[in-house]
Parts: sequence; C-alpha cells; structure tokens
Amino acid sequence: MKKLLLLCLMVVLSTNFYAQETATKAAKSKTEATAKKAKSDADKAKADAKKEAAKSKKAAKDATDASAASATATKKAADKEAAKAKSDATKASKKATSAAEGAKADAKKAETKATVAKKDATATKKTATKTLKETTEKAPKVADKVTGEYNGKKVYTGPKGGKYYINKNGNKTYIQD
Repeated sequence: MKKLLLLCLMVVLSTNFYAQETATKAAKSKTEATAKKAKSDADKAKADAKKEAAKSKKAAKDATDASAASATATKKAADKEAAKAKSDATKASKKATSAAEGAKADAKKAETKATVAKKDATATKKTATKTLKETTEKAPKVADKVTGEYNGKKVYTGPKGGKYYINKNGNKTYIQD
C-alpha cells in the first residue's frame, strides 16, 4: 500500500517539473484518475476482506460457544461451519491481494503512458528546434550569391562585394579578407 502511494506521488510530482503542452496535462490527469481509482479499489477490497475476516471470527466464536453447550453431533456441525467461515475469510483475503496487485499493474501502465507522452513531447520539441535552425540558415532576404565555404558554412557575397555567412543565431557574420 505504501509503495503504491509512493509511486502515485512520484508520478504526480515528476509531471509537475515539466511544463509541457496539453497532451502531457491530459496524460497526467488520466494517470491521476487511474491511480485514484486503483487506490480506492484496493481500499474497498481491504475493507471487504476485513469484514469477511470479522464475520468468520464471529462465526467461529459462535460455533465454539455452541459446541461447548451442545452434544458431539452439534460440535461436528459447528466445526464444519467454522472451517467454512475460515475458508471464506481466506478467499476474501486472496481477492483483496489480487485487487491490490491489479491496482499496481494499472499504476505501472499509467506511468508507462506518461513516460511515452513525455518522450513524444521532447521529440516534438527537438524537431521544432531542428526546423528552426534549418530555416535560419536560408536567411538572406536579398538574393546574394553563394561564393564558397567558411568553417562549414556557406559564404555569400552581397551587392557591394561584402562576404558573410549566417551564424547559428541566424545573423550575418562578415568575413574580412
């Protein structure tokens, strides 16, 4: 239970550090909703298991009390009822455990989806940056002639004979002869 709560808290806090687009916010809200649902399902399952255990203990106690007062035949019936109550409690406990494991699996799936959404957002951001760099290199507004290469950049010659290249910021950097 503590691990599930810690995992949910970690997912919520890790998504707060990245100011992404609405796709990330949607993934975050889905993750939180799934985690809350899983938590509530696990809590319900635990509560049901506790109720079943209390019922079985009470039935066993009643059976024990009844067996002490009655004859040997009544004691056998009470033992059967106590065994049945005990098996019911065991089944309820197993159900609660499986529900908790299902909730953990749902939380892992939600975390995986959130991670994928983060990677997609990062890839989109990188693609946008690459596109920006490519478009700034084609920056000359005047149709200047390409006359060579300088440090891996194209060298342009302007209308008055000045030679320059476009730097990484998209600005003209003039070259002296």
